[in-house]
Amino acid sequence: MIKRIVEISNPARLSLKNRQMVVEREGFDSATVPVEDMGVLILDHPQITHTQGLLAACAENNVALLVCSEKHLPCAILLPLEGNSLHSRTIAQQAQVTEPTRKRLWQAIVQAKIREQAKVLLKATGDGNPLPAYAKRVKSGDTENVEAQASRIYWQRLYGPAFRRDFDAPGINRLLNYGYAVIRASVARAIVSTGLHPSLGLHHHNQYNSFCLADDLVEPLRPAVDMKVYELWKRHQGEPALTPENKRALLETLSADCVMNGQRLPFMTSLHHYAASVRKVICGEHKRVEIPRL
Repeated sequence: MIKRIVEISNPARLSLKNRQMVVEREGFDSATVPVEDMGVLILDHPQITHTQGLLAACAENNVALLVCSEKHLPCAILLPLEGNSLHSRTIAQQAQVTEPTRKRLWQAIVQAKIREQAKVLLKATGDGNPLPAYAKRVKSGDTENVEAQASRIYWQRLYGPAFRRDFDAPGINRLLNYGYAVIRASVARAIVSTGLHPSLGLHHHNQYNSFCLADDLVEPLRPAVDMKVYELWKRHQGEPALTPENKRALLETLSADCVMNGQRLPFMTSLHHYAASVRKVICGEHKRVEIPRL
């Protein structure tokens, strides 16, 4: 079943009744959403209140709950502690993954990211070169940091030579940040469902980051957001704002189709196959990781 992405961006009281999330807003009739139908719940208003029962139900149904800051960017994620019956055994294997396996996985992830960036450039500008050649240069562990070299070319070709990725900047950067954060939460949700722990990364290692593995796996998926933001940028002919309409457009990324093993799958569904493939490589069941192609 394709899970729903629900955003609450107005003052509201959220509660649980008969396994349904009840949304009450002043001046409006109450609305309900089955908790089991949700994949991501985004709370983006300081005057939203919720019950403990609803939070527990979200955790039990593996709903990724995102809390947004005053800048309307997700700043916290709530995920269940247990998402798989073999949680303890899988985490133990994840903690003992060998260095060659980690490096091989990171190589595959970086290669996939650069290939997807080339597709975005081809669609946006008519020319994806020279990124395919960069993808072929990526070695185990990306020891030469080809990812960064390709990214410099990518951003300048996509948005012009003056563009810089800046988390605190408005316009294009703010839209990118929002889209990335939502996909990151969706990836973290898929990771937990396989029994892996999102804090034990392959490449990203930061003691202050609880989602290192999610940050690893999200890399080849970022170009999907890049393409959508590029379309919004061209449509607005300037710096697009993080409006409700643009947020809805970014959330459409999660309902798009992608390809895995020659099959077309909904994006949200593909994330679980992707995370499961990573788990199989980490646990020594498979040699090659399957990554969604956008």
